[in-house]
Formats: sequence, C-alpha cells, structure tokens
Amino acid sequence: MPGRPLSRRRFLQGLTALTTAGCANLRQRTSVTASNPTRSENEKAGALDWELTQTAMNQEIEGYASRTSVNRGEPIQLFVSTAEASYAIDVFRMGWYGGRGARRMLPTIRRTGIRQGTTPPDPVTGMIECNWTDPYTITTGTMTDSTEWPSGVYLARLTGASGKQSYIVFTVRDDARRSALLFLCATNTYQAYNNWGGKSLYDFNSAGGRAAKVSYNRPYAVHPYSVRLDGAGDFLRRWEYNMVRFLEREGYDVAYATDVDAHASAATLLPHRGLLVVGHNEYWSLETRRNVIAARDAGVGLGVFAANTCFWQIRYEASTLTGDVHRTIVCYKDAATDPLARDGDAANRHRLTVTWRDLQLPEGAFVGVQYVAEPGDGLDIVIESAASWVCRDTGLRNGDRLAGLLGYEVDQAVGNEPAGTERIAHSPVRSSGHFADMTAYTAPSGAIVFATGSMNFNWGLDAYNAPALHPNYVNPAAQQMTRNVLAAIKAGPRGRVGLVGGAGIEPATSAL
Repeated sequence: MPGRPLSRRRFLQGLTALTTAGCANLRQRTSVTASNPTRSENEKAGALDWELTQTAMNQEIEGYASRTSVNRGEPIQLFVSTAEASYAIDVFRMGWYGGRGARRMLPTIRRTGIRQGTTPPDPVTGMIECNWTDPYTITTGTMTDSTEWPSGVYLARLTGASGKQSYIVFTVRDDARRSALLFLCATNTYQAYNNWGGKSLYDFNSAGGRAAKVSYNRPYAVHPYSVRLDGAGDFLRRWEYNMVRFLEREGYDVAYATDVDAHASAATLLPHRGLLVVGHNEYWSLETRRNVIAARDAGVGLGVFAANTCFWQIRYEASTLTGDVHRTIVCYKDAATDPLARDGDAANRHRLTVTWRDLQLPEGAFVGVQYVAEPGDGLDIVIESAASWVCRDTGLRNGDRLAGLLGYEVDQAVGNEPAGTERIAHSPVRSSGHFADMTAYTAPSGAIVFATGSMNFNWGLDAYNAPALHPNYVNPAAQQMTRNVLAAIKAGPRGRVGLVGGAGIEPATSAL
C-alpha cells in the first residue's frame, strides 16, 4: 500500500532481487558482446573529425601501407612523403558508432616531414613501385584483448603543417575469430584503377598506355570528382563503406579481410557462415576463385552485393624491392603479350591474365550472373519475383522498382548459371538490349549464393556520399532484402529446410 513503511527485511529482499537480476542481465550482455565484437565495438564513442577538410590534390602529402592487411596484434608500417616540415597521423577504425562513422584508435602522432623519391615506370611492364624510407610502425593491439584493434577497415589520416590531408587505408583481420560474416575488401580493384605515377591497368588514365603490372607499394591517386575522399582507394568513394555502415549499424557479427587474404589462404574463409563481396571486385587470382568456390562447397554462403565480379584473372608476384609476397598484381589482359603464352608454358596456360571467359571459365557459372554492360548511374532495379524469400516482408510487388539502385555496371544471368537459380529482379538496361538480373541459388552443400547484379544496390543501404556524389537512394525494401539474405546465409545449411532453388528457407529469428 502507498505510504507503508518498508521493513529492513523487505528492503534486503528487494535489494537481493535487483542485484540478482542485474547480475543476470550483465552476464547476458557480456555474453552477447563477447560473442559479437562488432556490436560491442560500436557502443564505443565515435569521432566526428575523421574526414578530410583540405584534400592534398597536388601530392602535398601522401602515403601507403606496407601490407593490405594484418592480423590483430601484428605491426603495419606507414610510409609517408611530404615536402612540409612536419605532419600528423590520426588513425580511425571505420564503422557506425552512432552515426559518427569512425572511432579514433590512437592519440595524434607527430612526425618530421620527408620528401620521398619517385620511381619511373618499368620500361617493359609499366610498373611503378616506391622504395620509401622512415616508416611509422603501428602495432595493432595485443592478441589477448579482443576489444583492442578489432577486425575492421582502418584509415590513417595524414595532415601536413599546411593543413593538406590524405588517407592511407589498411585492414585488420582477426584470424582466430569465427564471425558470422566475412567482408572481403576489393583491394585488387582499388589498385587496378590506381594511376599514381601515371600508370594503372587501364589506357584511359595511363600515360603512354596501360601497365601490365601494378604495385601495392605506392599511394592511391586522388579522384578529382570526389576530392574529400582521397588516398583510400575505392573504400569510401563508392560502395564498400555504405555496406560497412549498414552492417555495423544493424549489429551483424562481421569481420574483415581483403581479396589478397582470400588468395593467400582458404583457411581465412572457412570459419565463417558467409562471405560478402561488395561493390566492385573485378580482379581475382586463380587461388581466390578456388578458395571461394571451395568455401561455398563446404557450406559457406556467398553474398555478392556487387557487379563485374571475378572478370579478370590476375597473378601475384613479390615486391621487386622488398621481397614481400603479394605486393605486385600482374594482368596483361592479352594472351599474346602474357609471358606465359610467349614462353610456351602449356602447363600454366590456365593462369593467363585474361578474362575468365577467355579461359572457358565464365564467372556466371558460380556467381549466377556475369558482367554485360556499363549503363552508368540512376537506373532502377525492377522486381520480377516478389514472392521470393529474398523479398519477404518488403511489401514489394512484381513490377515495383528500387529507384536509382541499378548501375554503374550490371550483370545478367546468361544461361550458364547453376541449376535452380532463381531470378528475383530483371531490369532493362538503357538501349543496350541487355537486362540486369538479381539472382539466388542454393549450392549442393546448402550454401546460399545471392547476387544483386548491380554495384549501386549498396546505395539503398546507407546514404553516405549523398547528396554530394549521388542522390539519396536509401530504400527500406533494399535494406529488408539484405536482411533476408544475410539471415539465410547466417543460418547456414543446418538452419534451413527444403532448399530447392532458394525456396523453403525458414525465416531467421534474428539478424545477428
């Protein structure tokens, strides 16, 4: 009754109950966060000051990392060149963090500036490789504390004394962690288009013709049409960061690696429920392709939120200067000029750096779709099978459109896709005669393989870069489709029943 005095006995009983409940809640919370480091990481305070404010458009300051990725606890070296007397390094992990988008990892590091030398292109291959000195070494935490330097994509922001800035990008893996999802950063594609020093794997932005080899030992060149986002390859500029923000905002259990890691070891892929290929992952080695397919055949799902995936075959070589492995990408794009063909090496002709289709290994045979057109931005994805499990709880109907989410390159199911492949969207591509297709199939192992058929689908998940670089295309239906796909992948073959061409998937009770 109101106003009734509270006896000491009743007070102690209540206190005991509250304490017991609190301890139970704490144990439950600790269990959840310990099993999902991504969720607990994003509960930490984010940083508001991580973006560039004065991009170094004329190479006032720039740098590169000694490796594309390191395992937690391993060191990574940052090589920097600037004519300015001093500079600062600020290191951030990229994620959600309550919408702030990043977390500061270290206090600001102050260093004396040094202008590093330049290297002319190799006269035969066109490769440009830097041999810079005086690196700053960062040790990415310890292996005993899982809360230090968790797996993720990291940006080191360089700021010269004048205020000019650029980024260095690298990934921290967690090889001991069995996360539900593994996000594969497309660093090969970043580097293929990178024309720092005047050479890329493309004629359109290379001086005197494209290179046949490109090195990771050089900075990423600036992009004049996205000047606030330079030095980070394609991570911030187009699609990957949008997906990272969505995944970490939603609380998915996700770890990160690169396509170089997928090449180096099949063990990188197998502990996870699903692999995520996002945006533009065009350049694959034979080992990467074998390892991804082996993971699928072992029951690991594959979410291809991308297009133009696995189009060119590459080979890796060690650095000619340091001897470090996997620092050089080889891609002649022409069988006649590839030394494997010139030397008559019949035993290795399957490693020629040409398209996979030239080798009679079309990418559609395992992705479900393959590259057909580059229509640009601003087209719509048109839903064809709203009854699909992919569209569950979206409210979509056949003929509905996901506005602006088709482009800039698109894929189509052309008849070589695995048996039982379901077509969810079938979208006309301007005046090309092609269609862009969204597909899903279930491998014999029970693994789900889903493909959006469009790079820009990821703009429907998060609005980063809108409206500066593109309109705001965030779409609740696209977000729910992504949740459905990730839930099916996360459930794994044992968590689903009656899978025939993707049908009969049981709805997951949680996105995590």
